[in-house]
Amino acid sequence: MASKALPSHLRPAASNGSAGAPSVEPRHHGKTQSHVAFENTSTNVAASQMRNALNQLAETVDDPAQKKRFEAEMDNFFALFRRYLNDRAKGNSIDWSKINPPAPDQVVNYDKLSNTDAVDYLNKLAVIKLNGGLGTSMGCVGPKSVIEVRDGMSFLDLSVRQIEYLNRTYDVNVPFVLMNSFNTDDDTASIIKKYEGHNIDILTFNQSRYPRVLKDSLLPAGKSFKSQLSDWYPPGHGDVFESLYNSGMLDQLAERGVEYIFMSNADNLGAVVDLRILQHMVETKAEYIMELTDKTKADVKGGTIIDYEGKARLLEIAQVPKQYVNEFKSIKKFKYFNTNNIWMNLKAVKRVVEENALELEIIPNEKSIPADKKGEADLSVLQLETAVGAAIRFFKNAHGVNVPRRRFLPVKTCSDLMLVKSNLYTLQHGQLVMDPNRFGPAPLIKLGSDFKKVAQFQKRIGSIPNIVELDHLTVTGDVNFGRGIVLKGTVIVVATENSTIDIPPGSILENCVVQGSLRILEH
Repeated sequence: MASKALPSHLRPAASNGSAGAPSVEPRHHGKTQSHVAFENTSTNVAASQMRNALNQLAETVDDPAQKKRFEAEMDNFFALFRRYLNDRAKGNSIDWSKINPPAPDQVVNYDKLSNTDAVDYLNKLAVIKLNGGLGTSMGCVGPKSVIEVRDGMSFLDLSVRQIEYLNRTYDVNVPFVLMNSFNTDDDTASIIKKYEGHNIDILTFNQSRYPRVLKDSLLPAGKSFKSQLSDWYPPGHGDVFESLYNSGMLDQLAERGVEYIFMSNADNLGAVVDLRILQHMVETKAEYIMELTDKTKADVKGGTIIDYEGKARLLEIAQVPKQYVNEFKSIKKFKYFNTNNIWMNLKAVKRVVEENALELEIIPNEKSIPADKKGEADLSVLQLETAVGAAIRFFKNAHGVNVPRRRFLPVKTCSDLMLVKSNLYTLQHGQLVMDPNRFGPAPLIKLGSDFKKVAQFQKRIGSIPNIVELDHLTVTGDVNFGRGIVLKGTVIVVATENSTIDIPPGSILENCVVQGSLRILEH
């Protein structure tokens, strides 16, 4: 598929630093004219040097088809890098005085949606799971989506079951699409072979592979397309638009008659296809719908929907000036947060990509990568990332739907894993359903650093306690749980330094604090 050409103003000449210079605002508060001129010159030089470096990287790609895709990705990366330089020179572009809670027409309550089944529209739907992440933060090897969650099944297994049940129940053929990264593509390809012959079409495409940027020189960390994987990174889920287009997957889905996409994170077990939201999307001719849910104290850092100059926008905590962070975290002013369950119109995605209309807010993510030689300092690098939620302002009739909490059940930590493995949920056709005896939302679970890795978690919690009546659990230190334990109300277990707490099998802990040292010796 032909790659999308960048507009001319984003392609500075490689030979000097003057072409493609960003427009200079006539007023620069707090900066002298010479300071502004210096910043513009520095921006141009850095951009020109980066363009040269990216051209040289492209020359190291041998395969013609691979080179074409790589050049398209580097054009997209360069546009992102150029905007990063401009943003850095201008400073924070958010005017806090213009930020307001969303207007009534910018967030629709789920309960007010039509309750008719939009079965006819299922034939025009595709489900995309963001499958680019690894399980390294939880101590696992390979794609995070293959971590075992329940009954020997992984995130991927449960998602496949959900789509198979949907297709079987309504006699449709909703394709299941995985957006992999270069980190997860090979492993995923091997894993999905076991689903051959099932009642499901599994399609895959790769998100972009962008070069990490050396913080001191603002040049790519790698010198060749084949340089070590640590020199590259997948640039966040905001890349889904460009990657759908450049991979050819967008046209492939369109040829199948797909008009709507439901996209979510691979680790969100609550993100199942919802016919009411699909029906609402069609009825309102919305090109983009963001699922929101009520913010709790556990979600105060999550991105939220705002009204900014009359348009719905996503506001992330990274964009908030320090003096307004507490206001941003306020549950009263900003009631919702983004679940990253996104519904999109496929034709609209194609339009905004081809028109170069997407200028998603850039999230600079600082990392360090190990030095090549012993004794050398690790390299400090930048990853320029974007979020898919930031695209809401570029689509027509875009708005949020305030959904029940059950549609947001992510597993980012072993605390989350304990929740979804517990008896609080039962498994129905790949979907986790909360025990009807549970009163109120799911409990808040905070496991300490001794439970960070899955292996540690499994060793310390032989069987998951009964938590149907639990409200809050905090565990820190060297703590081990026996079998058949029941937790109720608020339970806090703190093993002090150099001490161990073994909760005996069959214990019932209700509204209590266990602290110090407790060892039960077998006789």
